[in-house]
Amino acid sequence: MSTNAYEAVIGLEVHCQLRTETKAFSPESASFGAAPNEHVDPISLGHPGTLPLFNESVVDFTLRMGLATHCKIAPKSVFARKHYFYPDLPKGYQISQYETPICTDGYLDLDPEIEPDDRRRIRITRIHMEEDAGKSLHDQDPYHTLLDYNRCGVPLIEIVSEPDLRSAHDAARYVQRIRQIVRYLRICDGNMEEGSLRCDANVSVRQKGDPKLGTKTEVKNMNSFRNVERALKHEITRQCTLLRQGERVVQETLLWDSDRRETRSMRSKEEAHDYRYFPDPDLVPVVVTGERLAKIRAELPEMPDARQKRYVTEWGLPEYDAALLTEDRGVADYFEATLEYATNDPAMDLKAVAKSASNFVMTNVLRVLKISGASIEAFPVDPKQMAGLISLRVNDYVNSSGAQEIFDAMLVEAKTAAQIAAERDLLQVSDTSLLVPVIDKVLESHPGQLKQYLDGKTGLVGFFIGQVMKSFPGSPDPKIVRSLLIEKIEAIRIS
Repeated sequence: MSTNAYEAVIGLEVHCQLRTETKAFSPESASFGAAPNEHVDPISLGHPGTLPLFNESVVDFTLRMGLATHCKIAPKSVFARKHYFYPDLPKGYQISQYETPICTDGYLDLDPEIEPDDRRRIRITRIHMEEDAGKSLHDQDPYHTLLDYNRCGVPLIEIVSEPDLRSAHDAARYVQRIRQIVRYLRICDGNMEEGSLRCDANVSVRQKGDPKLGTKTEVKNMNSFRNVERALKHEITRQCTLLRQGERVVQETLLWDSDRRETRSMRSKEEAHDYRYFPDPDLVPVVVTGERLAKIRAELPEMPDARQKRYVTEWGLPEYDAALLTEDRGVADYFEATLEYATNDPAMDLKAVAKSASNFVMTNVLRVLKISGASIEAFPVDPKQMAGLISLRVNDYVNSSGAQEIFDAMLVEAKTAAQIAAERDLLQVSDTSLLVPVIDKVLESHPGQLKQYLDGKTGLVGFFIGQVMKSFPGSPDPKIVRSLLIEKIEAIRIS
């Protein structure tokens, strides 16, 4: 039986570290990048006699995600202890939620821009709060495993999907969408390389058309979108091969080796009863009032789907432009601020300005950000300065090459676009009374080319435009030069 006879069934568990200043249950710093074991305290290390003190910001951040993914919000939820032994879990249990999570029954659309009936909707089973474990370092010392407890107690949300995904590609897209949303909400930086966004996948395969689920495996250690797709493709193929050969899939937890591009067995997969969950006796239930929920809802930003639709319908931008500009909230904010400054003049054509601003942000701003690795907040050209450049270009005061030169100069000079254009003689001349004498002289100086043009070689108009541009002391508007040249030549033809 071929691989095409099977279909994959994938459910994802995405863990996001919340951007709170302190840990979930202690006042210790939750910041990333400190030296090993610098951000630890008796509470996060589980010393005897210590009690957890809950960080209320964790609830607010979790509620933002719940509302953004259309979840039902529990008016009361309970923390539980999840017991398991691992060297980087000093308490011997993890504070999490089990029977009563704070958010349930949500969804996320992979294709929000198409018709509702055709969208691939991925149901979200639950979003719950928990604390992170520490980190085991195996590659620092060939004879020992070192333990860094800085991450112990850092607040997490776990987003658990239903098994609605059917391909490795869609699984990677789902994680990308989660990352986009948490970054829009500014509750997580979404950095997979640093581990602040992590993904585990439950994967099984079954014959197409069979409603019964196959035996699942859990795949861990996928630290990039590319590795999510690669790991799941590998695991799907592995399971299909086993079934074709008449063998069975063993329920187990697998680690993805990105260097060898293969999975390897880590342990047999646990079930919920293996963790011996019970309500944490040291923590009271989390109560979410209607007033608190309304406040969080009112503070939510416009989400990328709605923003993208608005760019297309109100400003006439292509779908591609709108999707790229709204991928990152900071970039979208920058674009909109630029557009607002550039359209202060009511005479400006809104759609023309929007498209020009879109082109500059996509081709220039994003290029610089990618090369520098900086965030849009650190970009040296602010929206007001960028709007000045857009205005010069839309009004044809500078040509495209001049606009590029101005942009490059603005990256290193604290000057306006108009100042740079004037200093570098980049402003295009549109006064015909100044251009006509130069055009007349160019035509008189090149009688041979003029005759060829009159005989039908009209492509020579580019030659004449170039001569005028070189002869004029400034930057004439090429469109006006072209129009005047053709008008002059036709007058010569008639005479």
